[in-house]
Amino acid sequence: MGYQGIFFDFDYTLGDATEAIVAGFLYALHTMGYKTMPTRHQIRQTVGLVLDDGFTLITGETDAETRARFTKLYRSVCTPVQIANAALCEGCEALLAALGERGVKLAVVSSKPAPILNEILKARNIYHRFDFIIGPDQVPRPKPDPAGILAALEATGLAPGQVLYCGDTTIDAQAGRNAGVDFCAVLNGITPAEDFAPYPCVHIASSLPELQSWLWKEGLV
Repeated sequence: MGYQGIFFDFDYTLGDATEAIVAGFLYALHTMGYKTMPTRHQIRQTVGLVLDDGFTLITGETDAETRARFTKLYRSVCTPVQIANAALCEGCEALLAALGERGVKLAVVSSKPAPILNEILKARNIYHRFDFIIGPDQVPRPKPDPAGILAALEATGLAPGQVLYCGDTTIDAQAGRNAGVDFCAVLNGITPAEDFAPYPCVHIASSLPELQSWLWKEGLV
């Protein structure tokens, strides 16, 4: 039996909004008076976390009001830029189209808020490919909690054994394990293959085209 559904993370799995994310971080931190700015690599390491947790990772700040202020400043710059300029990863459109042609149900379970994610997908003309889209704003707890994946299972009418979840971080791997679905790592981000060793992975794909080749070769869709 092949997979009846394939669910995806977004950032560094299907798309890349690095420039907008970096711009948002630097603007917010500068406006808030921080003197030492994080490197591009340090900012990229926050991708996969919900935004205020990314801020805490960079600064060590845990005060709720300060985290909320950062989020507001960050989004004032990042949101319009990523909607306009986020790029799809190589092979994304071809993979989604091919899976859709085979009747596979598709979902996005992301750490990016759903309203922003929806606009990005619409602007890239792939929103219509998905049966379900969910962000951390729509669940009680973000990944690695399985709530988002479980909501996608319920919405698509699929059982965990029928679904493959694809993501680029160990947070995604943990979320897949916690939800009881198969997980495939996609190395479009900065997490190296060896970091996935502690987690159950049915495959580690170097890219989306390689993911598609594996799915077809193994007869999984």
